[in-house]
Amino acid sequence: MSTKKKVGITLLTVLIIIQFIRPAKNVSDQLITANDISHTYAISEEVHQILIKKCYDCHSNTTLYPWYYNIQPVAWWMAHHVNEGKDELNFSEFKSYSQKRANHKIEEISDAVNEGWMPLDSYLWIHHEAAITESDRAAINAWIKTLPVVLEKH
Repeated sequence: MSTKKKVGITLLTVLIIIQFIRPAKNVSDQLITANDISHTYAISEEVHQILIKKCYDCHSNTTLYPWYYNIQPVAWWMAHHVNEGKDELNFSEFKSYSQKRANHKIEEISDAVNEGWMPLDSYLWIHHEAAITESDRAAINAWIKTLPVVLEKH
């Protein structure tokens, strides 16, 4: 058997085997938990729905998984991004944040929508509907202005 054929068979075998090694899914029984940001601050249904539709997949305790999540190593990559996103900001656990951390996260939400660095470009490749529109930005900014937090930059 040629070296190319051996390498090909080995790679195919590895790809088949890794399909059985799956990361844990980020799922919860409830999308809106007792610690959700909506239980921390007054938030309009419009703004809450923007956050749910455009942010909660990576920044909450519940991710809606697409079909390609079943293909390895894509699932590992996605799990890493979701875990990283939740570590940075978790809307499902927002009420558990200290006031200082909550204020900082509100400031980061403002920066993210105004400077356009969220959602990540890699997420938008497939999820075009998650792009923050001008009306989304205006609604989020109007909501942030109503909050009892002091934003240093704004």
